[in-house]
Amino acid sequence: MLLLKSFILGFSVSAPIGPIGLLCIQRVLLKGRSAGFLTGLGAATANIIYAGIAAFGFSAISFFLVEKQLYLKIIGSLFLLYLGIKTFLKKSTNKAADLDGSSLFRMYASTLLLMITNPVTILNFAGMFAGLGFEQNSSPVQTSTLLISGVFLGAISWWIILSFAVSILRTKITPYMEYVNKIAGLLIVILALLNFIHST
Repeated sequence: MLLLKSFILGFSVSAPIGPIGLLCIQRVLLKGRSAGFLTGLGAATANIIYAGIAAFGFSAISFFLVEKQLYLKIIGSLFLLYLGIKTFLKKSTNKAADLDGSSLFRMYASTLLLMITNPVTILNFAGMFAGLGFEQNSSPVQTSTLLISGVFLGAISWWIILSFAVSILRTKITPYMEYVNKIAGLLIVILALLNFIHST
């Protein structure tokens, strides 16, 4: 039951379309499902890291990251701004770009870096885990493992669904990729600026 609850939590936390969702959609349209999935996997990896810290109670690490959240948010905002401008200026193409291993890794790493700069996620997960409650007759390690596994599986499920759903519409949207890039880039820049304003 706890696994199912944490699965729903991981799915619902990932589902709102924010900057990561926009990146995922834009990359699926430009480079295919693999790029979109790797983008989502980077986000899910960051979630599982912070969920693990929250679930296992690494208080020293949590305190340090939350204490430095201002600097991390500024770094994240600047990186998000860079991604937004890069997306806005990207030239449209009628052919999906070929992805080699390093490109796939960049899809994953860039999203992981972006997500990891928001350590307040630890507090969010800690609060949400407390709200889920704990299974009786389960050890703390078993409970934490169930929570983290559920969050990861839920998040991955959302990114798979989003990547496949967008890829189905890819052929219809591809001719308008120049407009898609500019809209997505502009929205990401706006989100970066809002994130920066709220962090200062």
